[in-house]
Amino acid sequence: MGETKKLGFGLMRLPKNNDVIDVEHVSRMVDAFLENGFTYFDTAFVYEGSEDAIRKALVERHPRESYTLATKLNAFMFAENEEMAKNQFKTSLERTGAGYFDYYLLHALMGHNYQKYSEYHLWEYVKDLKKQGLIKHYGFSFHAGPELLDELLTKHPDVEFVQLQINYADWENAEIASRANYEVARKHGKPIVVMEPVKGGTLADPPSEVKRIFDEVNPGASYASWAIRYVASMEGILSVLSGMSNIEQMQDNLSYMKDFKPLNEAEKEAIRKAQDILGASEEIPCTACHYCTEGCPQQIAIPDIFKAMNRQIARGELQKATKDYQSVTESAKASDCIQCGQCESACPQHLPIIEHLQKCAKAFE
Repeated sequence: MGETKKLGFGLMRLPKNNDVIDVEHVSRMVDAFLENGFTYFDTAFVYEGSEDAIRKALVERHPRESYTLATKLNAFMFAENEEMAKNQFKTSLERTGAGYFDYYLLHALMGHNYQKYSEYHLWEYVKDLKKQGLIKHYGFSFHAGPELLDELLTKHPDVEFVQLQINYADWENAEIASRANYEVARKHGKPIVVMEPVKGGTLADPPSEVKRIFDEVNPGASYASWAIRYVASMEGILSVLSGMSNIEQMQDNLSYMKDFKPLNEAEKEAIRKAQDILGASEEIPCTACHYCTEGCPQQIAIPDIFKAMNRQIARGELQKATKDYQSVTESAKASDCIQCGQCESACPQHLPIIEHLQKCAKAFE
């Protein structure tokens, strides 16, 4: 794999207009991204509307050799059998119109689902796709612990890259295991694509104590820039995905990643102080990926409820938090949870969602 500028455009949280992806807005973002020398775009079969949008905003408007496109195959969402799982590739190819994918991933491997990828013969499938020239490189995205990661990379040594959740807030988090997984990938010599460097946007608006520390060291720098530069400064990083939702976020990211400079010692010390503060935080570490809501029988807006709760925890804004909670629970409240556990099995963050919902119900109802 050739050298690429480290900022990647994550296509999970694209701008919307009346709940429909705003292709015109995305097109402006795509153009700015490419004009500044960046090439890595990341989508997935399960990102609703994303593959279609990137066909219109990127594939139909720019030469195929001017960008690299990644997408993913998910064996436990919308795949009840091997045929359905494998058909995701064909559907992704049709949606994007890309002709081939530069990077193709087995999506969101976790302790309770990774065996599906073997059961459905998907490791062999992606290797065959590569032989056919339909993909250039294959890897997998991962949401579990270092022991399983080591097992998978030992069993599948021809994997060309891995996608891991790494950010300064989760570096020592026992559930996410950012540091431990990073070290396993480095031991196996695998390039790393970083997801959730800004932790679903939460590190773009950290607690006031963290903001004060950052402002003292580098006044005027966006808080998102601290998070992205933190992971981009590490060795072995192929791309750092930022799920940009508007042109302003794009311009901010381009401003410091176009001529990237790794963190200096004073900035590293500021990050360490921020980690200590966040380690003591009681906020719910939800990244708003919405995987939990896909199969919720009660259709509870779990990430939105947690966002309201975090507003109360982090800022003490009970009145505003209550108003936020009421606006997102008109059809289903936190107390409507029937504790089926579907959400917890789908959560990449391994959150005790049922317990958190009970606390939200107690706080707001």
